[in-house]
Amino acid sequence: MKKVLSIAGSDCSGGAGIQADLKTFSAHGVYGMSVIVSVVAENTSRVIDIQDVSPDMIEKQIDAVFEDIDVDAVKIGMLSQPACMEAVAGKLQQYAPAHVVLDPVMYAKNGSPLMNPDAIDTLIHKVIPLADLLTPNIPEAEKIAGLPIHNVEDMKKSAEAIYRMGCKNVLVKGGHAAGNALDVLFDGERFYTFDAQRIETKNTHGTGCTYSSAIASNLALGYGLREAVHRAKEYITIAIQHSLSIGKGNGPTHHFYELYQNGLKNGAEIHGK
Repeated sequence: MKKVLSIAGSDCSGGAGIQADLKTFSAHGVYGMSVIVSVVAENTSRVIDIQDVSPDMIEKQIDAVFEDIDVDAVKIGMLSQPACMEAVAGKLQQYAPAHVVLDPVMYAKNGSPLMNPDAIDTLIHKVIPLADLLTPNIPEAEKIAGLPIHNVEDMKKSAEAIYRMGCKNVLVKGGHAAGNALDVLFDGERFYTFDAQRIETKNTHGTGCTYSSAIASNLALGYGLREAVHRAKEYITIAIQHSLSIGKGNGPTHHFYELYQNGLKNGAEIHGK
């Protein structure tokens, strides 16, 4: 069985963060592990508070996984402070995992900040150069690239600017734009687009976490990057189509829809176990 590690914050309401990542890993038939960098008291409506884990404890969690278990891919989510970013970056350099998917989480779905604005420079200089794939949404891409995004050409320009910061590939997600949900992948030479019909629902809590975890899962399963993104796009689209009206705000996606429809045996076969 392939093994995937998430390094991210927690979500006690279960729709985003570590909890969403582990559900996504399970839905893809890979073994999920986690390093918690922040404990987030949040629900579908708001973020109440954040308590960061010490950099030393973050490093020890990463050591505990890598000294014992072969890791086929790493997904990185919420990194709230510069010290946290430096701890994670140091361990990525030490262990050099095969696939690193970085989702630069800056805001919760309800708009609450999850990253210290002063930490963006550290993210750019310390963490982004270690990523095989960066998956910013449009507001995150604007912050990182320092460029406004109004259309697909702007998405491409921001992808090129972020690529020059040292990551190997950039996927700018178009979920915040009007029209279809079109994502743009740039590998340093060519652009590739991934399109899906926009689904009219408020229940999109944790979509970025889920999408990036699905990509990491597919990379661990041996798919090339474009195919991994394609499969992840299909997965997140189905999860949004069948999202759950849980809570009073933005409900979560349905991570296990196919599993519930097809049963455990068929679900495992679908995802290449």
